[in-house]
Amino acid sequence: MKVLGVVLDRRLSFDRHATSVARACNYHVQAIRHIRHLLMTKLALTLACSLILSRLDYCNAVLHGAPASSIQKLQRAQNTAMRVVLQSARRSPSQPLLQQLHWLPVRQRINYKLAVRTYKIHHTSTPIYLSRHIQPLIVTRRLRSSAMPRVCKLTTRTNFAGHAFRCSAPAVWNSLTADIVDSCSLTTFKRKLKTFLFRHAFSSS
Repeated sequence: MKVLGVVLDRRLSFDRHATSVARACNYHVQAIRHIRHLLMTKLALTLACSLILSRLDYCNAVLHGAPASSIQKLQRAQNTAMRVVLQSARRSPSQPLLQQLHWLPVRQRINYKLAVRTYKIHHTSTPIYLSRHIQPLIVTRRLRSSAMPRVCKLTTRTNFAGHAFRCSAPAVWNSLTADIVDSCSLTTFKRKLKTFLFRHAFSSS
């Protein structure tokens, strides 16, 4: 079943959705590859962002907690796209190229989307259908970390239930530093968040 562009399977593993998105991305990657020699790098980058990254980012918050195999399908599509943009060899290492383009890997892009959505809810309480799932964490002991605006994460009995927004959003939000969550504007928050996720993604590289 397909709802708003997201393919839903019986187990909500989103594996079929990842396959569908990766297939669409690879189609556009091949189209760009055919004309890449005619394009300036800046134009090729713009096409990749418009046709490929936009598809990787669409409704990607539902993929939080998805199996690594599903995330890897999307990551391979992103890796192929950046190699075409930079005209690199097909087997060239992906991490240096991602760093060169300053692209977040797929898993970090998912966390980015969830964190931004949580920031908006925290400051505007909209949309209401999501804001009701985000509740401030009430601490009974005054600790150094208690001054940080944490949110309550519900405990679940199964990994399946942990994919819900009320579980995934608090997990991502509570992993951020105080400097990020206390940002005075959305623009500042996005900038600090991307830097944080970028460093986390490539800290071991």
